[in-house]
Amino acid sequence: MRIHGRIGDWAVDLTVELDGAEWAQLRGVLPAVADEAPPAGAPATAPATAGDRLWALAQELLRRAGALDGPQLFAELSALAGGEEAGKRLLVRLRHCPQVAVEAAGDAPVYRWTGAAADQ
Repeated sequence: MRIHGRIGDWAVDLTVELDGAEWAQLRGVLPAVADEAPPAGAPATAPATAGDRLWALAQELLRRAGALDGPQLFAELSALAGGEEAGKRLLVRLRHCPQVAVEAAGDAPVYRWTGAAADQ
């Protein structure tokens, strides 16, 4: 897992590596969104696997909420992904996801989970 960004004037670039048992322990203290993550034996350091896991968590976040306005969803995705850049990528991916409807509403779009297609 890579965490990068800024804390005040300080640049932060941190890599955290966890083994299967540590992922299992972390999963036990995370909110319910993480409950559907792959088993602890799955490789935690493969970039595609980490990206897939993050994508699944982003979809689950919106599915559980039902609908979120753009700024709120962006804030939650940024927190989930560990930075605004990664949060923006997830937001764009959700915008083009077949299970998500984006509706114009006031000042910000509303992202609504429709679940219309399977396995995105």
